[in-house]
Amino acid sequence: MPDEEWIYDEASGEWGPASGAAQAEVVQVRDAVGTLLADGDSVVLTRDLKVKGAGQTLKQGTVIRSIRLTDDPAHIDCRHDSIKGLVLRTEFVRKR
Repeated sequence: MPDEEWIYDEASGEWGPASGAAQAEVVQVRDAVGTLLADGDSVVLTRDLKVKGAGQTLKQGTVIRSIRLTDDPAHIDCRHDSIKGLVLRTEFVRKR
């Protein structure tokens, strides 16, 4: 197959056919009750969470807007009014 395109996968350090990249597995991120989450969704905390390094507690029912999914399906990136760079575990949130 001399006309086949190849791409370099930095994670594995190997070259592979470009057609295999399209078949990459899509990671599904789910909240505490099993609802699928997507970038930009709003979530609600299901319990009080102490925030390390910030010296404060986010209360149950706090709304977190505009989440971003990460490579790890157990974590989401988000921002709160007083805390920037907040990472939450998906087991403590539910979709709003």
